[in-house]
Amino acid sequence: MVGLDNSGKTTIVLRINGEDTSVVSPTLGFNIKTITYQKYTLNIWDVGGQKTIRSYWRNYFEQTDGLVWVVDSSDLRRLDDCKMELDNLLKEERLSGSSLILANKQDIKGALTPEEIAKVLNLEAMDKTRHYEIVRCSAYTGDGLLEGFDWLVQDIASRRSMCWTNAYLEYFIFGCVLSDFSLRWRVILVFMDS
Repeated sequence: MVGLDNSGKTTIVLRINGEDTSVVSPTLGFNIKTITYQKYTLNIWDVGGQKTIRSYWRNYFEQTDGLVWVVDSSDLRRLDDCKMELDNLLKEERLSGSSLILANKQDIKGALTPEEIAKVLNLEAMDKTRHYEIVRCSAYTGDGLLEGFDWLVQDIASRRSMCWTNAYLEYFIFGCVLSDFSLRWRVILVFMDS
């Protein structure tokens, strides 16, 4: 989970986990939370968004199934910076999975709508092979958070299910040629892990 500083990342993680959100300090470095959500275990890396930390974001991309980008919808003066940082992230091959964009702070008067945020971030130009969803939310009230995480979890699960199906089909296509059962078993394990 990344976004500019003060966008509400830590508050979102605490709120989703049912923890106290009354006192939240800026994240210096990162926090890791393991959350059971529906029937899934989510390992959420809440990475600080200060300008001095952003160059380190790429250190957290390995084996990432989904990206959560948090936007402070009420901070109009930093939306260009927000767009630039998101554009840089979306160039990362290791972040090619599901992308949830949370248009946070919708409880604040004057906050841009998700549609306006999508336009500012130029999401229509995003690579069409990417799965993304933009959801209005408020970390303060909790509104929209479950909707966003429901989409993220279901999108990741459907991709993994598709990988399983493709692995199963590839097993039968390639497995029929192999005569040694143990070799076929190793082949299917390789396909499932990828």
